[in-house]
Amino acid sequence: MDRTSTPPRRPPYRRTWVLIVLMSVAVALFTVLVAIHAAGYGTPVPFAIPLGAALCAAPLLSLTRPHLAIAVFCVAAVVLPLLGAADRDMSWPWPWSVPAMIAFLVLVLVATSLHGWRTGLVAWSVISAGSLVTASLAPAAVGRGATGVDLLVTVSLAATALLVGVLIAGRLQVGEELDRERENTAAEQARRLLVEERTRIARELHDIIAHSTSLIQVQASTARYRIPALPGEATEEFDDIAEIARGSLTEMRRLLGVLRTEDHAPELTPQQGIDDIPELVEGTRRAGAEVGLSMPVTSRSLPLGVQVTAFRITQEALSNAVRHAPAAAIEVLLDAPQDSLTIRVHNEAADGATAPATTGGGHGLPGMRERAGLLGGSLEAGPDPDGGWTVTAVLPITGTPEETP
Repeated sequence: MDRTSTPPRRPPYRRTWVLIVLMSVAVALFTVLVAIHAAGYGTPVPFAIPLGAALCAAPLLSLTRPHLAIAVFCVAAVVLPLLGAADRDMSWPWPWSVPAMIAFLVLVLVATSLHGWRTGLVAWSVISAGSLVTASLAPAAVGRGATGVDLLVTVSLAATALLVGVLIAGRLQVGEELDRERENTAAEQARRLLVEERTRIARELHDIIAHSTSLIQVQASTARYRIPALPGEATEEFDDIAEIARGSLTEMRRLLGVLRTEDHAPELTPQQGIDDIPELVEGTRRAGAEVGLSMPVTSRSLPLGVQVTAFRITQEALSNAVRHAPAAAIEVLLDAPQDSLTIRVHNEAADGATAPATTGGGHGLPGMRERAGLLGGSLEAGPDPDGGWTVTAVLPITGTPEETP
């Protein structure tokens, strides 16, 4: 697509400032131009006002209708000098007065900057040719004044404005391309994060739900062989359970196919759980953080789903603590005193520390709350009176060691 066919998209605040500046210039030029042409050139005021308005408003009109603005300006620039008095002072520049010349330069600059060099070249060529037509229609005025010098200076300055406009247009184009690249990069990064999260969810569904459902299906299918004295009604009931489990597994595979994408193959490593938290803490220590760990609980007493959620919450809480209070000491506690697992990650106050936002564009705290809520648990996060930050999660233990896959 021709880059000159449509004006580049500009941020709203830039358009506002351009409009304000052009309006200010138009008002100032109109005030001076009408006064100069009425007093110095003897142009009748009823003609000087509308023609002067056309000259000064043309740069504003060129923001959206560049070709119409060029036509309006050209007509006004041709007619206005011809309406001057015959006995005017020949020391005044003609056919271009200074305000009209400035309006010409502004029009060429705006048309070139916003609509490309072709539009700017059309404005410069057409209006310059129009001024030559004006000079040819008043040969007497040409003979008595420095018309040639006035035309040469005006056309030369307008050509300079055209070149400056080309440079500005190139700069704007580069800025537009950089903005588009930033948008594309941000969109791609958001897409990658979404795909990674979907892949992680798919992996957890496969390793926890699908595995447990498979065990249910196997146990229900083999019940008649493992328990020979099983009544017929019970056998049929187990067969129904096995059939439902097989259907659930089929639907689970379909769901996993939706969540996983071709460019993200499923990870083959086991899900991380309670036993991996010491390694997670050690990695945080190697990064330079001072982390203490107290974990009397063991993986044998926790269901797999609780373990995975505990690991993810601890991982995110440690990440937030290191990011927002890099020099602060961190304490991690995991314990299961009764029928629930308690996770507490506390970091002390540090100079320059910034508390993680509980609301806003981040996904860390909402994600942790969502994980805890899916298991029927809760999560609280907030500042301490001493300036530190504490994340506390309580996850119910819904299974027993025998029930845990």
